[in-house]
Amino acid sequence: MTHRIGVVGAGRVGAVLAAALQAAGHTVVAAAGESDASRSRIADLLPGVRHAKPSDVARSADLLLLTVPDDMLENVVTVLSDSGAIRPGQYVVHTSGRHGLAVLEPARRVGARVVAMHPAMTFTGTALDLDRLTGCVFGLTAGDDEKAFAEGLVADLGGSPMWVPEQMRTLYHSGLAHGANHLVTLVTQAMELLAAAGADDPAGTLRPLLTAALDNALEHGDAALTGPIVRGDVNTVRAHLADITANAPHTMPSYVALARDTLDRVVTDGRVLPIRANAIRRVIDDAERTAVLQAARRR
Repeated sequence: MTHRIGVVGAGRVGAVLAAALQAAGHTVVAAAGESDASRSRIADLLPGVRHAKPSDVARSADLLLLTVPDDMLENVVTVLSDSGAIRPGQYVVHTSGRHGLAVLEPARRVGARVVAMHPAMTFTGTALDLDRLTGCVFGLTAGDDEKAFAEGLVADLGGSPMWVPEQMRTLYHSGLAHGANHLVTLVTQAMELLAAAGADDPAGTLRPLLTAALDNALEHGDAALTGPIVRGDVNTVRAHLADITANAPHTMPSYVALARDTLDRVVTDGRVLPIRANAIRRVIDDAERTAVLQAARRR
């Protein structure tokens, strides 16, 4: 069954999903987006699709995609429902990872059929994302009557469904954010350290190492750990911390936090003996105190 689709929030996610659904045979009838970037995405990914106000988009569609930021979603659903733009029998689907069905309660009360459908993918908002949807996992939450529809929508997008209980939506999303968003911060800091050490191409230096590390971690979990902490190399950790403090102190908090967590893991399973672990902890604690004192002096 094909649908007349309206998109409210033609950001990186909305425009791409709409384009993919259009390629699967659905009709995108209208899209709403406030920014110049959103208007540009509509023109690039949805050529010929009418740009309209959110209420107009909702009224013209039998499948309404709400792809607005998490903190805006509740207000958008409430306004569209209270104004009569959302109607009985209409499918209303949001793409927030954090939210489940509760945020769509105003739409459900007026008779809409509601679904939470979050793609576990990072988006550029360009045509590059279309191929990335193949095999992408979508975190789904829906009532029994909407489950078949939700799975069909994911199939049209080339993805795979993962059913997430309503009460676990935020935890599901935190796992994705911690893994993907914080990974970007970590990799950026690693490139900054390498650049400070004189690397001409920090990204090229890291790419093969990080690719192998990520593949190994996804396959084996923390059994894939290598490096000075799992080896118990106290002096190497001490040297790292000294040079980081001297050359890139802004990366110290994340290095220290992850070093402690890594140490806890390898002590728990016996890879590092407690006496060696305590020595590493003292080194980390000393370096952290020194960094705090130096930061205070700079103020």
